Amino acid sequence: MADRGVDLSALPKEVRDQLAELDLELSEGDITQKGYEKKKAKLLASYISHLPNVDLPLPDVQLSPSRSADPSPSPEAPGPSSSSASRHHRAHRSGGARDERYRSDIHTEAVQAALAKHKEEKMALPMPTKRRSAFVQSPIDNCTPPDTSSASEDEGSLRRKAALSAVLAQTLQSPDYWINRSVQSSSTSSSASSTLSHGEPKTQPQPQPQPAVSLLADVLAHTRIENSVPPDVTSSASQERGSRVDLPPAVRGMSRGQSRSSMLDTADGVPVNSRVSTKIQQLLNTLKRPKRPPLSEFFLDDSEEIVEVPQPDPNTPKPEGRQIIPVKGEPLGVVSNWPPALQAALARWGATQAKSPALTALDITGKPLYTLTYGKLWSRSLKLAYTLLNKLGTKTEPVLQPGDRVALVYPNSDPGMFWVAFYGCLLAEVIPVPIEVPLSRQDAGSQQIGFLLGSCGVSLALTSEVCLKGLPKTQNGEIIQFKGWPRMKWVVTDTKYLTKPSKDWQPHIPTANTDTAYIEYKASKEGTVMGVAVSKISMLTHCQALTQACNYCEGETLVNVLDCKKDMGMWHGVLTSVMNRIHTITVPYSVMKACPMSWVQRVHIHKARVALVKCRDLHWAMMAHKEQKDINLSSIRMLIVADGANPWSVSSCDAFLNVFQSHGLKPEVICPCATSPEALTVAIRRPGARGAPLPARAILSMGGLSHGVIRVNTEDKNSALTVQDVGHIMPGALMCIVKPDGSPQLCKTDEIGEIVINSRAGGTMYYGLPGVTKNTFEVIPVNQAGAPVGEIPFTRTGLLGFVGPGSLVFVVGKIEGLLMVSGRRHNADDLVATALAVEPVKTVYRGRIAVFSVTVFYDERIVIVAEQRPDASEEDSFQWMSRVLQAIDSIHQVGLYCLALVPANTLPKTPLGGIHICETKQNFLEGNLHPCNILMCPHTCVTNLPKPRQKQPVDVGPASMLVGNLVAGKRIAQAIGRELGVVEDQDLIRKHQFLSEALQWRAQTDPDHILYVLLNSKGVAVCTATCAQLHKRAEKITATLMERGGLNTGDNVVLLYPPGIDLIAAFYGCLYAGVIPVTVRPPHPQNLAATLPTVRMIIDVSKAACILTTQPLMRILRSREAAASVNVKTWPTIIDTDDLPRKRPPHIYKPPTAEMLAYLDFSVSTTGMLTGVKMSHAAVSTLCRSIKLQCELYSSRQVAICLDPYCGLGFVLWCLSSVYSGHQSILIPPLELESSLPLWLSTLSQYKIRDTFCSYSVMELCTKGLGTQTEILKARGLNLSCVRSCVVIAEERPRLALTQSFSKLFKDLGLSPRAVSTAFGSRVNLAICLQGTAGPDPSTVYVDMKSLRHDRVRLVERGAPQSLPLTESGTILPGVRVIIVNPETRGPLGDSHLGEIWVNSPHNASGYYTIYGEESLQADHFNTRLSFGEPHTLWARTGYLGFIKRTELLDASGDRHDALFVVGSLDETLELRGLRYHPIDIETSVSRAHRSIAESAVFTWTNLLVVVAELSGSEQEALDLVPLVTNVVLEEHHLIVGVVVIVDPGVIPINSRGEKQRMHLRDSFLADQLDPIYVAYNM
Repeated sequence: MADRGVDLSALPKEVRDQLAELDLELSEGDITQKGYEKKKAKLLASYISHLPNVDLPLPDVQLSPSRSADPSPSPEAPGPSSSSASRHHRAHRSGGARDERYRSDIHTEAVQAALAKHKEEKMALPMPTKRRSAFVQSPIDNCTPPDTSSASEDEGSLRRKAALSAVLAQTLQSPDYWINRSVQSSSTSSSASSTLSHGEPKTQPQPQPQPAVSLLADVLAHTRIENSVPPDVTSSASQERGSRVDLPPAVRGMSRGQSRSSMLDTADGVPVNSRVSTKIQQLLNTLKRPKRPPLSEFFLDDSEEIVEVPQPDPNTPKPEGRQIIPVKGEPLGVVSNWPPALQAALARWGATQAKSPALTALDITGKPLYTLTYGKLWSRSLKLAYTLLNKLGTKTEPVLQPGDRVALVYPNSDPGMFWVAFYGCLLAEVIPVPIEVPLSRQDAGSQQIGFLLGSCGVSLALTSEVCLKGLPKTQNGEIIQFKGWPRMKWVVTDTKYLTKPSKDWQPHIPTANTDTAYIEYKASKEGTVMGVAVSKISMLTHCQALTQACNYCEGETLVNVLDCKKDMGMWHGVLTSVMNRIHTITVPYSVMKACPMSWVQRVHIHKARVALVKCRDLHWAMMAHKEQKDINLSSIRMLIVADGANPWSVSSCDAFLNVFQSHGLKPEVICPCATSPEALTVAIRRPGARGAPLPARAILSMGGLSHGVIRVNTEDKNSALTVQDVGHIMPGALMCIVKPDGSPQLCKTDEIGEIVINSRAGGTMYYGLPGVTKNTFEVIPVNQAGAPVGEIPFTRTGLLGFVGPGSLVFVVGKIEGLLMVSGRRHNADDLVATALAVEPVKTVYRGRIAVFSVTVFYDERIVIVAEQRPDASEEDSFQWMSRVLQAIDSIHQVGLYCLALVPANTLPKTPLGGIHICETKQNFLEGNLHPCNILMCPHTCVTNLPKPRQKQPVDVGPASMLVGNLVAGKRIAQAIGRELGVVEDQDLIRKHQFLSEALQWRAQTDPDHILYVLLNSKGVAVCTATCAQLHKRAEKITATLMERGGLNTGDNVVLLYPPGIDLIAAFYGCLYAGVIPVTVRPPHPQNLAATLPTVRMIIDVSKAACILTTQPLMRILRSREAAASVNVKTWPTIIDTDDLPRKRPPHIYKPPTAEMLAYLDFSVSTTGMLTGVKMSHAAVSTLCRSIKLQCELYSSRQVAICLDPYCGLGFVLWCLSSVYSGHQSILIPPLELESSLPLWLSTLSQYKIRDTFCSYSVMELCTKGLGTQTEILKARGLNLSCVRSCVVIAEERPRLALTQSFSKLFKDLGLSPRAVSTAFGSRVNLAICLQGTAGPDPSTVYVDMKSLRHDRVRLVERGAPQSLPLTESGTILPGVRVIIVNPETRGPLGDSHLGEIWVNSPHNASGYYTIYGEESLQADHFNTRLSFGEPHTLWARTGYLGFIKRTELLDASGDRHDALFVVGSLDETLELRGLRYHPIDIETSVSRAHRSIAESAVFTWTNLLVVVAELSGSEQEALDLVPLVTNVVLEEHHLIVGVVVIVDPGVIPINSRGEKQRMHLRDSFLADQLDPIYVAYNM
C-alpha cells in the first residue's frame, strides 16, 4: 500500500518508467511479491515524505482467505472479524426512510478510489443548457456565468442591455472568458472561488507539501467537471498536474468553398464559434472514449435480427461446485401446553392474566399514551366479533358471514385499535386484510390497493373514528371513491360503538386448520399488489417456530419499531407476542421521525429483552445518541434487524455496535434476519453465547455476483461486497437454492440463486389469483437433467442468496431489485449504495433515491432518480451526477442510461415514507416525473446496436442491361404518363403556342366568360375578371411598362402582389411587353426584418430591372421600417399598377420561338437554397395542356384554388391554367382562412365545386380548427358531396396521416373518401404527378423501414412491426416519363430499390437561372444521361428519393398501373451509421413520444443526431421529454440521439408550403439564436 495517496501522474517520467518495469517483472514472475513491495517503496520513498497523512485506513472487515486444505471453494472461512471500533463516525444529516441502509465507509472509500482513477483519464462532459426561467429551483444564481444561451421573459430589455458597452458585453458573454478565469482559479469571480472549494488545486510540477485539505480535495477532484462552469474545449487550459487532456482545436466556421455539411456558417455567412457547438464538440470527444463491453461481431443485415446479443465473454466466471443439497432446519419442538389456535391463547391470557400488559402505545413525543392489558384486549375483541356478526345488517340478512374478507384501515400511530380489530376478526372468523390508510384520491399505488381489494372481494372496511374523520370526503360528506377501489362500506370500531355480547353468545374457536386466517398485502416488482393468504395452521406454526428460534419466554418485554400491519412487525409484535403473553411497546414511524432515540429510551426504561428494528432505526439512534449519556442496553438479549438481508445492513450493525457497546450492548445479540411476504420468516440469526467468536463475513466480488457466481474478492477491493449471514433457516423448514429465471433448476454450491422454502409456517397462496399462485407457492425443483427432485412443493421467497459454511444463509439481494443488463445481474440496492457513497451528498436527499430499469431496444437500461435539495446549485448537481456515472461505471462495470434529479418532495412515497419505485417508473415512462436536472448516457450504455453498414454494390449493372429490361426477375423501375396526343386543329395550335396569344384569342371569341373570381374572408366575391377585362388590364400594364420602365425585351420584372387578380394581370402584361415576370411573395408588414431580406435577395439575384406592385406595398418598400433591414435607396424602378391611365400598347410582343423564356420561378428549398428555374413558352403550354387532359378541364368547369400563387404548381394553377383551358377559377387566398376558417369548405359547398386544389397548411388548418365543429357546419347546410377531387399541391412525401384524418373528419359532411389525393412537383419539373379524374385511385403500401434505410423497398402487411405507410403521389401526368436511378452510379434501378426520381418531359424547366452560371450544377440537374441502359435520353434530376411499384390496378389504356411513391428529399436525408434516414420518420416518432410535443424537427451535425422539440405544455415538463425522445428514437430507428433541444412552440421555421426549414433551424441552433428552454447533451 506504499503508493496510496501518491499521484503517479505527478512523478518524474523516469520514476514512472521504473515502476512500470517493476510491474512487468512481478507479472512475469521474475521477482517475488515481497521484493516488489520493497523496491517499489524505495523508489517512492522520496515522494511520500512530502505527503502528510497518507496512511489511509484500510477496510476493517477482512476475511482470511479460504484454506487450501478445503477442497470445495467455500465462499469464506469463519475467522474473527475485527470490530470496527477503530473507525470514528462523522455525523451525517438523517434523511428519509431508505437512508442509512447504505451507509458504508468501506464502500465510500471504494467509490472515492474508483473516482480518483477516473481523474487520470479526464472527461469533459458538456453541461446541459437551461433557460433560467424554466425552473426556479436554486436561489443561488451568483455562481453561474452570465448565460448567453438563455433569455429571460422580458426579451427586449433584459436580453442585451444596450447600455453595456460592446467591450464589456464581449468580455462577459464569451464563454472562453469564464472558463479561462475559472481555470486560472482567480478568486475574484464567485464561480472561480467555488471551483477551488471543489478541489482543482494548482500543483506545481514538483510535489510540495500541501495542507491536508488539498489532499482530500485531490482525492475528490477526479475529472474536469470540477470546474463550476462546464469545461469548454475552446479554452486552452494550462495543462497542470501532469494529466493528459486532449483538447481538440476549436471549431471554426469553414470557408464557403467546402461542402455544405461541413459548413458551420449562419445564414449570413458569419463563422460560428458558439457555446452550443463547443458543447457538441465536447460531447463528441466524450464519445470517442472506447465503450466498456467488447462489441462482438454484430449482425450483417438479416432483416429478422435487428440486434444481436453480444457473444458470451470466454472469461465469464462459471459456477464450478456440485449441485446443492436441500438444507434442513432444526425440528420443530413439541410443546404440551401449546394452544390449539391463536385465539385460544388470547382467551387463556384474557381469563387468567387479565391485568398483564399486552401493548403500550406512545404519543408523538415518545411518552406512553395508553397500555392495553390482556383482559381489555380480550373483552374488546369479543365485543367487536359479536358486533360484526350480529349487529351489521338484519338477523335474516347479516352483512358479514364467516370467511368474508374485511379491510383493516388503521394508522400505525394507533396500534391498540388495530390489535382489537385484528383479533376481533379472528374471533368472528372473518378474514382481516390490513392495508395502509389512503390519504388522497391520487395516492401512489392506490389503484394497486384497489386491485388487491378487488381480487380479495373486500367490500367492508373497519376503521377508527379519528381515522374516518381524516379520510378525504366529497362535498356532501361521503368518503370519496378512491382510484381503482371497489365500493366500500365503512364501519367504525371504537369501543363506544360496540355492543356487549349477550350472555349465551360464545365465539367459535376451532382448532387451527388450513382455512385462511388473514391476508397480508405485497407489492410486486411491476407494482401490482397481491394478497398473500396465511392459513390458521401456518399462522400458529409460524408463531411456534419464531418462539423456538428466538427463545421467547412468557412475560418478556419487546420494543417494536416496525409496522405492525405486516411482515416482522406483525409476526413478532402482534401474533407471537400474544402467543407468549409478551408486553409489546410499539414505536411508530411518526414518533421515530420526531424523536429518533425513542426506541432506545424505551429499551432502557422497560429493560426490554427484545427489540425489533430496521437499519434506519439503528442509524437514527446513532445520529441522536449525543443527547443521551445514561442509556443502558444490557437488558437486550436479541436485537432483531428486520432488513438484515440487505447486503448494506452490515455497516449499520457494525456502526451501531461501535457506538452502543459502551452502553452495555453485547455484540452477540445483533440478529439479522431474512423474510419474504410469501414464505414469512426465512432465516434468523440466533443470539450467540457470550465470548463465542462472531460469525464471519463474506467479501464477495461484485463482478462474480453480476454473473451469478460466488467468488471471494481478492483483486480489486473497490468492487467488493461485504455480506453478513442471516443465521440459520427456521425450525421445521427445508430450503433449496434454484435458478431465478426459467425452470426451478437447483443451483450449484458456488452459484447465487433464489431461495425456496418448504415449511408449514409459510403463506399458502395469492388470494383470488390461482394462476400466479402456482408459479410461486407450488415450485418443484429440478436437477440438471430437468427431472423433478422429489414431490414436495417449495415456495419462492424472492430473495437471492446462497448457503455458506455451517449451513448459514447469506442473502445478496431481492428479485424485485434485480436489474438484468446485457445478461448480467445488478442489484438496485448496490447501485443506491454506490450513488450515496459519492461525496459530497449535499445535492440530494439520502433517503429519496429510486433505481429501476426500463426496457429500451431489447435490453434493460438502468435509471436513477433522486430528489435534489432546494439549495443545490446547477453546477453541484451536474458534478454529482457525473461522478455517480463514473462511480457506477467503475465499481459495477455497468453504464447508467439516465440519471434524473427531481425537486424536493415530488417523488411518489409509500405510506411509510419510502419512495414508491413502481409509480416513479410509471411517471418516468409517461413523462410525468418533471425532473429539474437530467443526464442521459445512451452512447455509453447502449452497446447492442447493429453494426454500422458498409454500402453494398448496386444490383443492376450495364452487363445485365444487355439481357433486356427484365433482369433476374426485376423490372427496371420506370413509369410513363399517357400520351399528350396530337392537336389537330390549326386554330388551336395558334392559340396554344403561347399563353399571351391564348388570352387574346379568348378575349376575342368569348369576351364575357368569367375566368377568375377572388373571394375575401366573408366569402364575398370582391373582384372578378372576364377574358376581355383581363386582356384590357394586361394591356394597360404593358403600356405603362413600355413608357416608364425603359425596359428591353427579355429584362426581368419582379411582380410583388398579394394573392389576387392584379398579380395575374401583371403577369400577362409582362408577357405582352416581352419582359420576363418573376413572382415574389410580398414582405409581411408585421415582420419586415425576417421577410424583406428574402424579397431583396430575389430582386438582386434575378437582376430585376423593375418592380410592379400596389400602392400600399410600394409605401412599405420605401418605409423607414424597411430601411432598418435593407438598403431602400437601391431598389430598381418601382411602378404601382393601382390607377393606370387607359392606354393601349403600340403592339403586343410575340416571341420568335417557343423555346424563349416565359417566366422565372423562384423558390427557397427546405435546405435553405434559393433557386430560380427558367420556364420556356413551350414548357408552359405543354404543362397547361397536360393538366387540362389529366383533370379534364374545359370552359364550363369551376375550380376552387386555395394556394399561394408565387411558385411551383400553385402559381401555374392560379395564373396560367384558366387562361389555357378556359375554366373558371375561384381564388381563395390562404391568408383569409386565418380570420375565417370555414371559408374554403363553405365555398366548395356553395359553388358546388367538383375540383379543388389546396396546400397542406390549409388542410392542417381545417383539420385542427374545424375537426370538432363538423356538427355545426352540417347544421349550416355545408355539403361536400359535390367534391370529386381535392388535390394537395406539394413537393414532399404525401402526408398520409393528415389526408386520412381530413377525409375521416369531413366524411360526415359528405366528402367522398376517394376525393383526397396529392400532387408532386419539384424544381426541375413543376408538375410530375397530379391525381386527375381518369387514373385509378391512389394506392397505399406498407414498406419495411429497416429495408428502406438500406435503400431497398420491401412491402409488408399493414400493422407489421417497423412498417411505414406510404401513399402514391398521384397519377403521372401525360407526356411525363419517370425512372428510378442510383444517385451515386447514375444507373437505372430495379423496382425493389429506393433511388432518385429522374424525369423526362416536354414541360421540364430549361435550367437554373444563375448569375455566376454554375454550369456544372446546371448540367448535373437538367440535362443528365444515365450511365448505361438508355444513354441518349436527357433527364432532369428531381433531388427526391422514391420508388415505383406496379400495382394490380389498371390505367385508362388497360395496362397495369405503375405507381410512383415519393419518400423524401435527397438533400434532407440523414446518413447515420451507414444507413439512410428520412427526418420525417424520426419526427413522427418523436411527436408521438409525449402529449406536450407540439412539433419536432431533426438534423445532424458532425454525425450527431439533434432533435428539436416544441413544448406545448408547461415548462416543468421540458425535461420529461428528454428520456422519452431518446427512448422512442432508439426503439424505432436504432439511433442514439446526441442532443435534445426543447424550445417554445413556433420556433421551428416553416415555409409557405408548410415544410420545415431544417437547415435554417440547424444554423440558428449552432449560432445560438434559438433561446431554448433546455438543451440536453446525451453522453
